[in-house]
Amino acid sequence: METRHPASRRVAVTSTTPLRRQPVQQRSAKRVERMLEACAQLIEEVGYDGVTTTLIAERAGVAVGSLYQFFPDKRAVVQALTLRNLEKFIQTVDGRFTSTTLDHWWDAVDSIFDVYVSMHREVPAFSKLHFGDVVDMRLLDDRRDNNTVISDRIAEMISAKFDIPLAELELPISIAVEAADGVLNLAFRRDPAGDQRILDEAKVMVRGYLSTRLPD
Repeated sequence: METRHPASRRVAVTSTTPLRRQPVQQRSAKRVERMLEACAQLIEEVGYDGVTTTLIAERAGVAVGSLYQFFPDKRAVVQALTLRNLEKFIQTVDGRFTSTTLDHWWDAVDSIFDVYVSMHREVPAFSKLHFGDVVDMRLLDDRRDNNTVISDRIAEMISAKFDIPLAELELPISIAVEAADGVLNLAFRRDPAGDQRILDEAKVMVRGYLSTRLPD
């Protein structure tokens, strides 16, 4: 049985706000966007530890004082970048759920897996930041660790899509996310583009485990 999840559930919810103030004017919003893009580029080049607010401002073509109007420090810039990546992840998965025929929950799990791998390969700095663990285990939400934020969102989406009670999904999806995270890290350590053999094994592992926990 398939149901549509409401649009209000497509937005990532977090209790953490990295911005000192929200950009109101379009010009300010574009300036903040340049800062985030600059931060992503620099993380790709020098890693998180090598990035400074001065470097971000220089790359973005803004004064350091302008950066501090919106962000208190480097961590906050990276946090905003990571939250943007989370929103992109959720929106892309939601788009796949809407536009693709998914006959079974494992088709949805495969789709989520593919989106995550694509972001690793295509989104600047994502392969180094993931969802923020290299910075803070609670970067996405100060009440939950990063993987819990991801697994909760995935469980909600699968629950809504396939009419499976959320209570039946939360623990299995959480365990699957933790296990997949470890194997995916191995795949991208072996090969910057992701060792395809390991990626394939990760899919088999996740599907095999969830098949013993979720209804047919």
